[in-house]
Parts: sequence; C-alpha cells; structure tokens
Amino acid sequence: MKKLLLVCMTLFSVAIYAQPFTLKSVGEAKEFRLKLYYGTQGKGAFVQYSGKKEIIPLQIKSFKVDNSGRSDGQPDINYYVWNEVIDGKVTGIYTFEMMHHTASNITYTRTKDNRKFKMEIEDEKKYDGGNQYLLHDVILTFNHFYNNHLIITYPDGKKTATELPAPDTPSFARQSIIEDYNFDGYDDIAFSVPDDGMGVYRMFEIYLYYPQSKRFEKLKEPDYSHSSCSCLCDVTVEKDKKLLITGCRGGARWHQDVFRFSKKGNLEWISTRENTDE
Repeated sequence: MKKLLLVCMTLFSVAIYAQPFTLKSVGEAKEFRLKLYYGTQGKGAFVQYSGKKEIIPLQIKSFKVDNSGRSDGQPDINYYVWNEVIDGKVTGIYTFEMMHHTASNITYTRTKDNRKFKMEIEDEKKYDGGNQYLLHDVILTFNHFYNNHLIITYPDGKKTATELPAPDTPSFARQSIIEDYNFDGYDDIAFSVPDDGMGVYRMFEIYLYYPQSKRFEKLKEPDYSHSSCSCLCDVTVEKDKKLLITGCRGGARWHQDVFRFSKKGNLEWISTRENTDE
C-alpha cells in the first residue's frame, strides 16, 4: 500500500513540473524570452521563442535526481540537460535545475561559439493549465485543469481531437506521464485523474505510439473478468520483465494486477497480488 501511495505522490510531482515555463535572458543588452515545455524526466521537450511560430526540439541528454537531502526533510533536486536540435544538428545546450517549485541554474550554451547565456523564470500572472509535448515530431496539446481536450497534431498537418476523462473534483489536476508502456522502444503518453470515489488511486488513459503508422492510438482496455481492478489504475511498468502493473483499493485492501502484452498487442491479465491495510 505504501508503495502505491508513493507512486501517486511521485506522479503528482511530475504533473506540477510538467507545466511550461517562460524564461528570459539575464544581463543581455537585447533581452529575449522563450517558453520551455517538457514532460516526465525531461522527455517530450521543446522551446518556442517569443514572437516566433516555430518550435525547436530538445533531446534529453541527461536527467538526474539528487535525493541526498531526504534524510533531512529536504526535497529532491532534478537536473536536466537538453540538446537543442535544428535540422538534425545540435545547435545549443540547455541546463535546468528544479527543486520543489523553484528553478535555478538555467543556462543556454550556443554551440557555434560556445557562448553561455544565463536565464531565469519570468513570473506569470496566472497559469492557464495549458501544456504541450513534442513526441516523435508530434505535438500533443492538453490542459491540466480547465478543459479535457486532447489535440494531436502530426507532422503531415493532420489533427485528431478527443476528450480526456474529467477530474471528479475541480481542485484535482490531470497528470501526464511519458513512458514506453508497450515496451517497443517508443515513448507513449498517459493521462490520469483521481478515481470517482475516495480519490486514493488514479485512473489512466494511455495513448500508444505506433512507428509504422506514425500515429498515436488509445490503448484498448483489457478483459477484467479475472483481475481485481476493473480499470487501468495507478499504472506502473516493470521494464525488465515487460509487465504493466495496475493498482486499486477495495475496502481495507489494496489490489495489484499484473498484465503482459500478447504477440497481437493486446493487454492480457497474468496475476493478482493483494495487501491488507495495516
């Protein structure tokens, strides 16, 4: 049970950190601004300069978590390094540190002359909940709070629009997680909201990316006739065993169901584990 609660708390942090940040240069004669977008562990990132329509992809070069302060009650520090990529070439490097809700040591190094620019976050009057990711050259647009629209824009200009499940309580945020859920080497994306009951676990919708069609498609839910949970709840992955784990609570018990993808790509139940609430 404690493990499941820890997962929920971790995913909540991901949702907060995933919002885009407006950055501005520091100490430059000609100030410039840009928005930085990124998701889980820095994936799905890109920047967009103020006044420009174009977006510039960022490839995560390194992501590290310093949790050495936990014993003293201090929050973790997340360290991000991205390569800026234009026309297939690395044209710059971004660094970014995040501790709790505070960002620091934000820099951009231009590779052509190795010049380093210092940047800082510009406070915005109100965050509108909007967010975007760039995955496999596809733009995914959604909102954490105020609407349920998911718009997927493909490189060929085609768009799809769908409605995500709404949070049962307006104060709850929609979480977004980038992960390879079907273990094919390509990142997928999931969105989750609290369950409609006690709000102790989260219900997921997962969109898998298929490299052959270069499209995202919603994961078809499995047959729940043998599982304890009848939803994709508190989803985590076991990469080494290529297993998908779901978790939910019923009464005083926590249930975990284990699933595996079949050769046909269907999610199939394997086993169930239970933990009593102590």
